[in-house]
Amino acid sequence: MLSSRQLISIVIPVYNEQECLPEMFKRLSTMMARVSEQVEIECIFVDDGSIDNSLLLLKDEASKKKSFKIISFSRNFGHQAAITAGIDKSRGNFVAVIDSDLQDPPELIYDMYKIALLGFDVVYGKRRKRAGETLFKKWSASIFYKLLNRFANIEIPTETGDFRLLSRKVVNELSLMREQHRFIRGMVPWVGFKSKALEYDRNERHLGETKYPFKKMIAFAITAIFSFSIKPLTIATYLGVITIIFGLLGLIVMLYLKYFTNVAVPGLTAILFTITIFSGVQIFILGIIGQYIGRIFEQVKGRPLYIISETVNG
Repeated sequence: MLSSRQLISIVIPVYNEQECLPEMFKRLSTMMARVSEQVEIECIFVDDGSIDNSLLLLKDEASKKKSFKIISFSRNFGHQAAITAGIDKSRGNFVAVIDSDLQDPPELIYDMYKIALLGFDVVYGKRRKRAGETLFKKWSASIFYKLLNRFANIEIPTETGDFRLLSRKVVNELSLMREQHRFIRGMVPWVGFKSKALEYDRNERHLGETKYPFKKMIAFAITAIFSFSIKPLTIATYLGVITIIFGLLGLIVMLYLKYFTNVAVPGLTAILFTITIFSGVQIFILGIIGQYIGRIFEQVKGRPLYIISETVNG
């Protein structure tokens, strides 16, 4: 890098965001022009197999601006894989991650950079307000982070997403972590180093529909918990022990009633009820074990986290 200015790489995952991209281009360009004397900026857009006109819009903009780089996947590999690809290809002294829906203001990236210069390797956006989100989504997000921090062996900041700035030191460590089931907002605090929050008010999505409906949110939460904790296995063990204890107690009661009293032992209903409850507990425990085995199976295959079909300006 010939310039004495530090380089900030901005990683922007994109999946079917044709409505938001024109405004994203405009705001990024304005911000880059404003700070051009202080820092150099490259924007790495990662198209995660979009089926709308997102890739065409990206290519058109990249043809006008060499600082806009494109990584296009061969298919949809997921949001976390897209972030990973952008981080892998980044060259900056600092790397920022931001979604393309404009809920997180790109103008704050330079503010994060100024905080990082005070000696912080991670500066993450912490939401004061979440405009345009339902009470259920806010409530469920709060419950999720409370559960995750109870389960995980590290402290993951609440009211945060993937919007953050990372030093090259952190990026180098993240690049060594190649697990298939990725939860980057947990992987960053696992790496460690000094971190600082930048509080901000989160905006409504600029246009279009959310790419994280309820079903995907549940899957993401499951990935987060099973990627950072073995406590579900401990809970399964406790459930198994409790089930055995109740079973033994029930057997003792049944034997006592049969041999020491004249009370009739309940018949078919009690047996069916007991079998149903115990079978449900067994299936639940097997499900927990299966989640971990499935993740081991996915990991040992050693497949790449993503496949790139083409790059532009890269």
